[in-house]
Amino acid sequence: MGAGIVGSAVARELTKYEEFDVRILEKESDVGWGTSKANTGIVHAGYDDDPEKYPLRSRLCSMGNELWHELSRELQVPVEWCGALVLAFNENDRRTLRELLSRGRANNIPGLELVGKGFCSELERNVSEDIVEGFWAPTSGIISPYEATIALTESAVDNGALIHLETLARQIVVKAGKVVGVETDMGFLEADFIINASGIFGDHLSRTAGISDFSIRPRRGEYFLFDKDVAFKVHTTLFPTPQPATKGVVVTPTTEGNLLIGPNAKDMGEDERDATMTTRNGLDEVWEEASRLVARLPPRNTAMRTFAGLRPEPNHGDFIVKAYDNPFGFVNCVGMRSPGLTSAPAIAKEVISLLKEHDIRLTMRRNWNASREVTPKFRTVPLYEMDELISSDVRYGNIVCTCEMVTEAEIREAIKRGARTFDSIKFRTRAGMGRCQGSFCLAKVMALLSRETGEPIEAINMKGKGSNIVQGPMR
Repeated sequence: MGAGIVGSAVARELTKYEEFDVRILEKESDVGWGTSKANTGIVHAGYDDDPEKYPLRSRLCSMGNELWHELSRELQVPVEWCGALVLAFNENDRRTLRELLSRGRANNIPGLELVGKGFCSELERNVSEDIVEGFWAPTSGIISPYEATIALTESAVDNGALIHLETLARQIVVKAGKVVGVETDMGFLEADFIINASGIFGDHLSRTAGISDFSIRPRRGEYFLFDKDVAFKVHTTLFPTPQPATKGVVVTPTTEGNLLIGPNAKDMGEDERDATMTTRNGLDEVWEEASRLVARLPPRNTAMRTFAGLRPEPNHGDFIVKAYDNPFGFVNCVGMRSPGLTSAPAIAKEVISLLKEHDIRLTMRRNWNASREVTPKFRTVPLYEMDELISSDVRYGNIVCTCEMVTEAEIREAIKRGARTFDSIKFRTRAGMGRCQGSFCLAKVMALLSRETGEPIEAINMKGKGSNIVQGPMR
């Protein structure tokens, strides 16, 4: 339940075994549209979490970082192992860096070292001149979180999983101490096991199964995203020294070459679990904190987008990955605050271990397919390959999104794979993610969606029910 990065990773892992008929429930119109869509996309090295206070976070983060190397190759998801620098500006910060080094060594993270100002300036030319020392974590990386979620889900579906979009899980049904299914807004679904990976609402759903020993509060983070052509970039991820509530506002590249800064950390109320709006004060805070880390930022008015995401903060601090005896068949994978993205493949393997501990005998499928075929990205291939693509399919010669060089062939393939909304197309192809933010390609994408699905243009929407883009012709 929940097709974010964690739920999708667990679903894919379960399809490896003959005993499981896997179904993925997601309340949104596409996968990865909750916490997984709007985050920084960092594959953390694993030095942050104290193994005594947060044993699951510390163990699963370092394990997840290692697993992403092979997993990204299998799924053909872009990852850049650019490393991370944590920056110190005073003596208190320097003491914190030594704590991070000690913690990282306790977590067996390789390559960590304290470095001088000269090393930082040589590694990252745009780093602030006010730093006094740095902490270098070479195994940190960046990934596209929504592409990773889509890839995991596609791999799970290719291996036999069924996905139920726009299906809201309302209550876990338990009889005689055992899970028997889940009641949804689309009817009852029978199930022997339920994996709760429902993110921000994980505690709500857990309570319907009788498990109420934790709570989750939403924590909002706001971001600025800049175009790939801005002058002042970074090539590695820059962190401030962390605070108790947050790793701090980060300045980082993305896998597509954009500049991303954020997030701040604002604890929200119980009734604000959908509060993904940005605020003037929040964005001012992000800008001020980011300005400390680098010598220069691009002009603020050149940001092509601001956005906010919510992360689930568990009251106990640590991840909650647990299989229960009562009700038998219920497994929680919730409280996935940072580093949940990094830990996702390790969490999936942890679920399998928990099931085995509950005497579930598992047999690997012989025909399970680890690899995933991807659509060629026209903008990334050399000129001679562009000619070959156009020769194989003339629709590669029709550029629909000029900002991101996305072709009609790529959009048709996304629709073939299940995209039914503009945002679904956007996150699969990047059409609408460029400087004009869809101003020029929106109508073209809508026309393609209408033509390929047979839906009238009035039925094409932005992100699911209630987000229709046009109402009808004016004349």
